[in-house]
Amino acid sequence: MAKRTAVIDIGSNSARLAVYEKSSRFAFHLLNETKSVIKIAEGCYDNDNFLQEIPMQRAMDALGEFMTIATSLKCRKILCVATSALRDAKNKQQFILDVKQKLKLNIKIINGEKEAFLGALSAINLLPQLDNFVTVDIGGGSTELALVKNRQIIRKISLDIGTVRVKELIFDKNLQDMLDIFLENEFSKLGDDFNCHTVVGIGGSIRAVSKLIMKKNSFPLKSLHAFNYLVDDEIYFINTLTNLSDKQLKKLGLKSDRLDTIREGSAIFNAIIKKLKSKKIVTSGAGVREGVYLNDLLRGSNLLFPINFNPSVRNLLDRFIIDQKNPIFISKIANRIFDTLAIKYSLDLNLKNSLLIACKLTEIGQNVNFHSSKEHSFYFILNALSYGFTPNEKLLIALLTKYQNKKLPRENLELEYIKLLPKFEQIEYLNFILTISVMLNENLNKNDIEVALEDNYLIIKSDKSLYLAKNRIKNIENPFQLNIKILDNNV
Repeated sequence: MAKRTAVIDIGSNSARLAVYEKSSRFAFHLLNETKSVIKIAEGCYDNDNFLQEIPMQRAMDALGEFMTIATSLKCRKILCVATSALRDAKNKQQFILDVKQKLKLNIKIINGEKEAFLGALSAINLLPQLDNFVTVDIGGGSTELALVKNRQIIRKISLDIGTVRVKELIFDKNLQDMLDIFLENEFSKLGDDFNCHTVVGIGGSIRAVSKLIMKKNSFPLKSLHAFNYLVDDEIYFINTLTNLSDKQLKKLGLKSDRLDTIREGSAIFNAIIKKLKSKKIVTSGAGVREGVYLNDLLRGSNLLFPINFNPSVRNLLDRFIIDQKNPIFISKIANRIFDTLAIKYSLDLNLKNSLLIACKLTEIGQNVNFHSSKEHSFYFILNALSYGFTPNEKLLIALLTKYQNKKLPRENLELEYIKLLPKFEQIEYLNFILTISVMLNENLNKNDIEVALEDNYLIIKSDKSLYLAKNRIKNIENPFQLNIKILDNNV
C-alpha cells in the first residue's frame, strides 16, 4: 500500500480531500484535509435529477485543486468516490467523463449500501468498542444506516432522505407540513430491524448538532470523535434547531457553511432517533472517507485491525519514540504492579488500560523538547490520540503523562476537566504506578523485574543493578502508604 493515500469524497453539499500517511503496517495519521462547499446537487432535485452547469463547474474547479494538493504531497494512490448526488443524476456519466479527461481522475460512484458499509467499517475500527449499534449518516441526498452486532455488519440500507433533497422539495416550498409524511414513507423501508439503544452519528449534519451540544454544555474538550450524550437530555434542543433563524443559529456557534442545511438535518435526525427508539448518541468523527481508506488498508486482514491494536497509539510510537522497547517494558512493569496492588487497594480495573497506554506514550514529548516533555506528551495525546478512546479515557491518559513524577494538585486538578475524570484517589494510584514503572527503567537496562506484596512492603526484585531507581523512588509521593523495598545485585 502507498505510504500516502488521498481519498476524495464527492457529496451532495461538499467535496472533501483527505490525505493519510502510514507510519507502519496498520498505523496512520491524517496529513491533510481540505473541504470545498461545491453544492453539486443544487437545483438537481428540482430539475428532474439533472446536474446543473454551475454546480458541476464548482465541483470541477475544486477537484482540480484537490489533485494539485495530492500531487504536491506525493500521494501515490488517489481513491475518489461519489455518493447520492451523482448516484441519482441522469447526466452523471458525462460529468465523470469530463473529470477523467480534464483531471485524469477516476470517480467511482458507490451505491447506498456500499456507502452505509463504509461508514460502519470506520465506526467498528475507529471508535471505542461498542457491542451493538446503528450507524446513521445523513448526507445531502440520502441517509445511510447500518446495523452492527459484535463488530459484524448485519444489515445496510440507504433512504432517499437528505438535507439538500428535503430543503429543495420541502423547506424551500414551505411544505413543512408534508415533512412527516415524506419521512415516514422512507422509514417504512426500515421495519423494526434497526431499532437500537445506541446510534453512531456520522456525517456533517450530525457532527454539527453534536458541536452545538458540546458548546451548550461547556464540554471541556475540543475533540468531537466519540463524544456521546443521552437522547432524553438533548432531544428538545435538537428539535428546536429546526425552527431557529440564521441569527439564532450563529449565536449558538454554528458555522456559516452549515446554516443552509442544519434545519433540515436536525429534522431528519430528530425523526430517525424517534423511529429507532434510541437512547444514546455516539458521535463519530470518521465516516465514508475513513471507510474508503480502511477498506484498502485492511483488505488483507478481514477489514479489522489486529486484536488489541490501536492505529493512533502505534502511529505516535512510530513517530516520536526512538527505542520502541522502552514503552513495552514500562507498561509491562506497570501491569505487574497494578495486578499486585489491585485487590488490597480496590483499584478500578476499568482504568487499567488507560494506565498501560499512558505508560507507552509517556515519553513521546521528549523528541520535541526534553525539558518540557510532559507538557508536549499531554498535548499530543489530547489532540493526536485520534481513534479508539472515549474523551474520558483520552483525558486520563494525557493527565497521567503530564503529572508523571509530579505531585497531583488535589485541590485544583485541571478544574475544567474534573467532570470527565475518575475519583482523585484512583488517579493518584495510577500516577504512582506509572511513575515508579518509569523510574525502574531509569538505566534503560530493561531488567527482568519481579513484583510482590508482603505485609506492608512492595517488594521489587531484579538480578541487575537498580541504583538510579533506588535513589529516585525513595523521594516520590506514595498514596498507598507502602514501604518499597528494592532487591537487586547491589544489596
